[in-house]
Amino acid sequence: MRTPTVLKRKRLGITDYRKRYKLVKSEIPRLVVRPSGKGGTVQLVRFDPEGDRVLKTVTPSTLVKGGMEVKGNNTSVFYLMGYSVGKFAVSNGMEEVILDTGRHVLSKGGRISAVIKGFVDAGGNLPHDESILPDDSRIQGKHLKSKKAKDAVKEEMKKLEGKA
Repeated sequence: MRTPTVLKRKRLGITDYRKRYKLVKSEIPRLVVRPSGKGGTVQLVRFDPEGDRVLKTVTPSTLVKGGMEVKGNNTSVFYLMGYSVGKFAVSNGMEEVILDTGRHVLSKGGRISAVIKGFVDAGGNLPHDESILPDDSRIQGKHLKSKKAKDAVKEEMKKLEGKA
């Protein structure tokens, strides 16, 4: 008897194909969140049989290129990335999306939760539980040790409130 072949991405623990199939089957655009050690990526993706179509990608470096002075790997930056993608989605008529975290686990008040809060604050519709969202003090950067980082987050929050 022959051993069944296991797909490489499944074997390496990169892709959960059952979860992906359920998300793709819904035909709703996906909010793909991939945190990493040096930052992360937030993408708005629509399924296409020829391959997924990435509609918008936001990383900490794209926030810097957009004129924001915030960079790093914290909940404040992830909130801003979610807010940016949310504004794009709402302006293009995609109020409802579904969250795709891949193999990452959603934790209460974490970076992925901050993306959800940013997307919802931008006016998008994303199914979630209110208890997982981080509190406003973490979004404003009060938990950060560096005074420079706190001031930069406060400044960017004021800019976003002025644009909204």
